[in-house]
Amino acid sequence: MRIVVAVKYVPDIHADRGFEDGRVVRRADEGTLNELDENAVEAALRLKEALPEDERETSEVVVLTVAGPDADGAVRRAYQLGADRGVRVSDDAIAGSDYFGTARVLAAAVRRLADESPVDVVVTGMAALDGLGSVVPALLSAELDLPQLTLAGRLEVEGQPGARTARVTRELDGVEEVLEAPLPAVVSVTDHANDPRMPNFKLIMAARTRPVEAWSLADLGVDPALVGDAGARTRVLDASPRPPRPDAEIVVDKGEGGRALAEFLIRNDLV
Repeated sequence: MRIVVAVKYVPDIHADRGFEDGRVVRRADEGTLNELDENAVEAALRLKEALPEDERETSEVVVLTVAGPDADGAVRRAYQLGADRGVRVSDDAIAGSDYFGTARVLAAAVRRLADESPVDVVVTGMAALDGLGSVVPALLSAELDLPQLTLAGRLEVEGQPGARTARVTRELDGVEEVLEAPLPAVVSVTDHANDPRMPNFKLIMAARTRPVEAWSLADLGVDPALVGDAGARTRVLDASPRPPRPDAEIVVDKGEGGRALAEFLIRNDLV
């Protein structure tokens, strides 16, 4: 089985965010693997580990990202978790891509991987924490013309090579929804799908020197006019800094604490 995991290198959620020229400011020292993508990597690793031993030895988890060289840090984090191979698509023309452009590049990279050897499953996280669009998995499935099983709280694969089926379970307001699709398929998993493993020391050390393959748009046969600013269907028209958090209001409870709390909630339209 061959599993491709699409991951993203995002600014640390605890760092100050900013926009310049309509783009998120990204600094190498503040970037990290998108936290929700760790669930996708874990889901892929579990699919591989569930295979019979003889097939497991020939199976592969490939991590794929679209970003600049700084994004190697995200791939190496996936190596620490147990991924087998990492690919980064980098090209100046990609800068400024919206969701549609990103999905187009990811799809082209998946097709190139499939030309080497068939890809059985493409796994993604439910969203990237820098944009929270949650649409790339659906757009990617459309680009690849594959079934999509999104927002999976549980993922299982059954059957034999060449005739496998993916089954996902979603939790919807107290009920479970079970969906199935034949492989190959695109699956996105939520943060409830699993608990990502802690990397061991051996994998941490090995990840430092493992190679990350770099591909360009020319390698994928993608027209630069269809991605980046040139091909974007959306634009950031305006952005303003997040307002500073007001100083905390401290109330010493001398028997009127409940009244003070109620008045605060009413004053701020919180009830």
